[in-house]
Amino acid sequence: MSNTYIGVDLGGTNVRAGVISGNKITELVSEKIGSGTSGDEVLQLIAGLIRRLPYEHAEGIGFGVPSVVDTTEGIVYDVQNIPGWDEVPLKEIMEKEFSRPVLVNNDANCFALGEYHFGKGRSYDSLIALNIGTGFAGGIVLNGRLYEGRNCGAGEFGTIPYRKSILEHYCAGLFFQRNYGVSGGELGRRAASGDPDALEIFKVFGRHVGVAMQIILYSYDPQAIILGGSVSRSWRFFKESLFRELENYEYQNSLKNLVIDRSEIENIAVLGAAALIREWT
Repeated sequence: MSNTYIGVDLGGTNVRAGVISGNKITELVSEKIGSGTSGDEVLQLIAGLIRRLPYEHAEGIGFGVPSVVDTTEGIVYDVQNIPGWDEVPLKEIMEKEFSRPVLVNNDANCFALGEYHFGKGRSYDSLIALNIGTGFAGGIVLNGRLYEGRNCGAGEFGTIPYRKSILEHYCAGLFFQRNYGVSGGELGRRAASGDPDALEIFKVFGRHVGVAMQIILYSYDPQAIILGGSVSRSWRFFKESLFRELENYEYQNSLKNLVIDRSEIENIAVLGAAALIREWT
């Protein structure tokens, strides 16, 4: 066994592919996806990136995609921002192209695997990797194994009903845009400069995320919750109000055993995609 894998992170605006050897990325390539890029052109772009890497020596290629996936057949459904990706047999296409085993999964699940194998989740058997960015979703590791559900739908916390809407409208970047007309990134910059209005908005945001975390805790009771995504970079501005909201959690003694931390590894999604192959082999 070569202990070398290829991981591919397909985002809405770019694609990253890397060679993982041991516990680190040894080579990384990336390309932007233009707004007018067709579905076929995205497939060609992905294949072109992989060809720039020594894929012949890899045990396989793992893909993380922002969509629902049939993980058995490797079929990707309804990828937003990529025209024509309503039903794409990505596994079949890429195995034919590269003659290597291919596995495909949801990007949040890859985030969880990345943290479990390479990041802050290495010390835990059960964890939730919670992506707080444009959306609000998580990957779930239970007793040392990824739990994706029957249809790869486990961890879609953002779709849970909340306040006549859904959690995603209160616990992701959408909250800032919908209610205050500002992006999470801009609000973070204002908060960092001490803007009192920005700091107050993050306090409100933290309370909503605290409610969502209670739902997660009642459902899974993990050892750790690892935060990722663009909004998590502003963790220091909303963590106090989040923990204050957790004071309403019924089982306070359980919180003593819970770790809440933020992911700090760059390109964790690439590592997580490679971990699909690592677990399979």
